[in-house]
Amino acid sequence: MSDWTILCDFDGTISVEDITDSLLVRFARPGWEDIELAWKRGEIGSRECMARQIALLDVSRAELDAHLDRMTIDRDFAAFSTAVDEAKLPMTVLSDGLDYSIRRILGRHGLARLPVAANHLIACGERSWRLEFPYAKDDCRSGNCKCASAGDVRAERRRVLVIGDGASDFCVSGVADFVFAKHRLVEHCRAAGIAHVRIGGFADALALLPRLIAGELGASHAAPKPLPSLRVA
Repeated sequence: MSDWTILCDFDGTISVEDITDSLLVRFARPGWEDIELAWKRGEIGSRECMARQIALLDVSRAELDAHLDRMTIDRDFAAFSTAVDEAKLPMTVLSDGLDYSIRRILGRHGLARLPVAANHLIACGERSWRLEFPYAKDDCRSGNCKCASAGDVRAERRRVLVIGDGASDFCVSGVADFVFAKHRLVEHCRAAGIAHVRIGGFADALALLPRLIAGELGASHAAPKPLPSLRVA
């Protein structure tokens, strides 16, 4: 049996677009973009950014659900998830986004069985919302400290595969044994010398999974070996 555990981002990785951004664009009161800019400048962490932005949402649960039900995921993710199950590899959807959004979207695609670790969305009125951060750490400014989740996997003497696409995956990619990288995460891995393969989506991830299980990708904990970035055709 393989000793890999998969930690997979959601927004922009499993989902076709960033779900939280789509909610802010449609339902947030003015000011959320200024908060976003403060985060991009490094003035605040993602935890503060998300908490302040979600507090600006003006949306009923029915409107929220209707919006989420229009969101799409990578068309090959379900097949990838099935292959992961068949290989008996643990996989967690690990996101700095909203647990409610993720579970609703996955459930609509028959994927409610997947464990989700994300920021907890709570209704505090008919049209108002707030966040709690069950996976935050005091020494981390992220809402969800993905590195802590990777550390938990390592404590079980398992190897970590990270699948992600952007800034919320930068830190955890540095402690992963291997990365399936999309979009901005590709350049980060290249610049930081992180062992990775570039994927365009889960069709590529599905094709690479047998190589991962066979030991052709990644490195052991004891003697990590940097691998070249592979372009998947």
